[in-house]
Amino acid sequence: MPQTSSRTSALSRRSLLAALGGTAALGALTGCGVPAAYVGPGDRAVADESAADKKLKWANWPLYIDTDDDDPNRRPTLEAFEKRTGISVDYVEEINDNDEFFGKISPALMNHQPTGRDLIVTSDWMCARFVHLGWVQEMDRAAQPNVAAHLDPLLRSPAFDKGRRFTVPWQSGITGIAYDRRKLGREIRHVKDLWASDLKGRVTLLSGLDEAFALLMQGNGVDITRWTADDFHRVCDQVEREVHGGQIRRFTGNDYTKDLVSGDVLACQAYSGDVIQLQADNPDIHFVVPEEGGELWADSLMIPNRARHKANAERLIDYYHDPAVAARLAAWVNYVCPVPAAREILAADKDKDTAALADNTLIFPDTDMRSRLAVARDITSEERVDFAKRWNGIVGL
Repeated sequence: MPQTSSRTSALSRRSLLAALGGTAALGALTGCGVPAAYVGPGDRAVADESAADKKLKWANWPLYIDTDDDDPNRRPTLEAFEKRTGISVDYVEEINDNDEFFGKISPALMNHQPTGRDLIVTSDWMCARFVHLGWVQEMDRAAQPNVAAHLDPLLRSPAFDKGRRFTVPWQSGITGIAYDRRKLGREIRHVKDLWASDLKGRVTLLSGLDEAFALLMQGNGVDITRWTADDFHRVCDQVEREVHGGQIRRFTGNDYTKDLVSGDVLACQAYSGDVIQLQADNPDIHFVVPEEGGELWADSLMIPNRARHKANAERLIDYYHDPAVAARLAAWVNYVCPVPAAREILAADKDKDTAALADNTLIFPDTDMRSRLAVARDITSEERVDFAKRWNGIVGL
């Protein structure tokens, strides 16, 4: 996820919908005279204008696509798509927070109106809300041979969207543990290592419920593809104890990177993409997928209801899953590439620095790391209000 995503922003920026529990809040509105939010399959599509109107509008996060070294306003892979297909793309960097964007377009979607966007990108836990509400359209995989052939098997069938009928990963990442090996003087291999006495007051956890809980459950040996309410409350009990004991310095957004660089924190929950950037300046900062496992997540592409250029959007999605295109994008954004076949293309690059990226396991996880990665099932709307209340009480929101 890019530096300005909800994984990186302070929770004060979250919308009222987040505080009320997202989709659960929308469900509560039904009893207040507001129409039910769910949209049935028969009321999601409008006549597709793609064939006659060669354009589409794409909403994405800032700094989440390749740009030209000499002109940051130029996006080489996107320009190549436009030249190849004749489709003009209005690319708008308007998503700065998952919940904020959800609140921005939800009035149109719940009232069966177009959003003015043909393609959007949100984190998978937010994608789950859109899918469950019936706010996005099923894609035509027959028109997306690259997605069918090259999408990473680990990302093909999350609990909220079996078979990826409504979503396709744009970029992926890992939630694990980052630590300063030189300052700590030892390795970290397990989630429980965060509770060691020599780390007292020098640990941070992520503040967002959706971002934090899965890795902590994995530390308890939980299969996060099918965790239970008991698993969740067990983690909350543990975190409460560590807060009261002074082990946890604070809960953070992406500002954990500042604490780690300064040395105020020696170990923390972290995202793989951030650590790649930190390692460029400090190779002593390590990222570990604990032996018990790490959470694999994705930011995914969706076509919202009543989008006027669905076929054009499907074509663009498939273009970015061509291994050659995925390789060019991976070399720039440095997140986990959702197209493993891109690795061979990067490895063959004539530029040594680019070719070296093929061996970076935080971009292309190796077999050992992949065996420890899992995609967590999402928090359901029925669970969210109570779980958010419990978690936010611990974090202090």
